Amino acid sequence: MREILQSAALRATRYLEELNERRAGPSEEAVRGLEAFLEPLPAGPTGQQEVLRLLDELGSPATTGIAGPRYFGFVNGGSLPAALAANWLASAWDQNAGLFIASPVSAVLEEVSLCWLLDALDLPATSSGAFVTGATLANFTALAAARHAVLARVGWDVEAKGLFGAPPIQVVVGDEAHPSLIKSLGMLGLGRERMIRVPVDQQGRMRADCLPELHSPSIVCVQAGNVNTGSFDPAAEICPRAHAQGAWVHVDGAFGLWAAASPRYAHLIAGFRDADSWATDAHKWLNVPYDSGLAFVRDPDVLRATMSVTASYLPQGNHREPSQYVPELSRRARGVEIWAALKSLGRSGLSEMIERCCRCARRFAEGLSGAGFEILNDVVLNQVLVSFGTPEATQQVIKGVQEDGTCWCGGTVWQGRQAMRISVSSWATTEADVDRSLEAMLRLARQANIAHQASP
Repeated sequence: MREILQSAALRATRYLEELNERRAGPSEEAVRGLEAFLEPLPAGPTGQQEVLRLLDELGSPATTGIAGPRYFGFVNGGSLPAALAANWLASAWDQNAGLFIASPVSAVLEEVSLCWLLDALDLPATSSGAFVTGATLANFTALAAARHAVLARVGWDVEAKGLFGAPPIQVVVGDEAHPSLIKSLGMLGLGRERMIRVPVDQQGRMRADCLPELHSPSIVCVQAGNVNTGSFDPAAEICPRAHAQGAWVHVDGAFGLWAAASPRYAHLIAGFRDADSWATDAHKWLNVPYDSGLAFVRDPDVLRATMSVTASYLPQGNHREPSQYVPELSRRARGVEIWAALKSLGRSGLSEMIERCCRCARRFAEGLSGAGFEILNDVVLNQVLVSFGTPEATQQVIKGVQEDGTCWCGGTVWQGRQAMRISVSSWATTEADVDRSLEAMLRLARQANIAHQASP
């Protein structure tokens, strides 16, 4: 055991040490190399060191540099050193975090982390929380609580009776709602197409003046951090109006909710504290390893009633039982690395990390705009949308950036415009990384525009 774990640690450490000079995306040759994995199930055992060697030598070159400082795709953060180390240790502990009796340390660290998170995100201190896989399950969990609550208000027990014959729930979303929220509504039986979509403005913010008349039972979903522009719905206007008509307000704040941790950007989440539930990702802007979403519900009794599980062999002690607040029973100890990240950063470190990412986003926008390219969004947070001219030229630049390997950015279509999307979310990104990436982007943009102008 010691030999294989030490070997894994050495290989992983070398990978991370070389990450700054590696390509941000894998080469075509490295991706083709993955074909070596395509074999029938081996007839007999393979040595542990050989298994690890194959993973490292074939797998590592075919990774995308999400853990590195110049990955700007899909709003993916890296992993803070303390969080990654805690993840390794927790994996060695191999804890089932569903029950206090099965893992006291996991349960306690969840409790501590929950208190810290509510404080950092400026959410009601008495709220309850769920440690789940990501934003989709965080939205699912919080919206399940919303479904329970709004149907209970009209005398329907959805956990006991299901949705057959239940009063129909009116669901309202902004026209720029994230697909993960729509998917969650579908999984909950509330439909992916039956919700009311509210028009948005040029930055993707829900227009409060277009909010429909609400009837009970109803759920209104608002967004903190548009995945393209970084913009925030006007929660300070929407929450009072929705609550006055008896609606539950849910916040999809996968990355934008973390703005609350920064004194400079906390004004962006004005009014979001007044909602009834919130969803976010710890593996986005807290920079912990993947598989770490968070759902918060103002009323702990509602979340517990929605997610509780009982069986004769499941003890119910005096401590908070994690399994009573999440969809899963057995699960990994996600709270360990969240605790480690928050402990290592503290309030000031968390704020500085968020502000540095936003500062780097503005640096991108200024560099690209100064070179004559159009920035399509107000850079209010960590998101930048840039057009390099025609749709064809923009697509060519995106393709060139991904093939070049200096950095990695993805494409999007924003209100009919083809754009390259730059998402700065990693603790490791510095202004030097921005400048290095800008040099590559501008070089490739000049080549694309020259080629486009020369084409017939």
